[in-house]
Amino acid sequence: MKLHELEKSTAVRKRVGRGPGSGNGKTAGKGHKGQNARSGGGVRVGFEGGQLPLFRRLSKRGFNNYNFRTVYATVNVSDLNKFDDNTVVTPELLIESGLVTKELDGIKVLGNGELTKKLTVKANKFSLTAKEKIEKNGGIVEVI
Repeated sequence: MKLHELEKSTAVRKRVGRGPGSGNGKTAGKGHKGQNARSGGGVRVGFEGGQLPLFRRLSKRGFNNYNFRTVYATVNVSDLNKFDDNTVVTPELLIESGLVTKELDGIKVLGNGELTKKLTVKANKFSLTAKEKIEKNGGIVEVI
């Protein structure tokens, strides 16, 4: 079987506005005048004549955690080189030194860069690489 042998493989286009036999002459099935009789006429999808559309009336589906999410202030391991050896790095010290402007929901230490100092770091969260780099230098990681 070939494509052209399929029954009704191509639909014949309805030719409107063509003579008395078709039943779609004169106004071409669009009635007389009005918005829908014009070329390019009609309203957009979902338009309900100025009434608030259904898709805006209905509540949005599902749960969104955006308002309740936890946002951490982040500090990279390389930034901690600013402190002297054997310093106890606390969130208060980070804010005081200007590494963090706001504590937000807590402080997370990330593992970007290298650490050359031996420090005791107290924070709410640590990435695995940050933990490894701090402990590699003999430092201590404390989760608050």
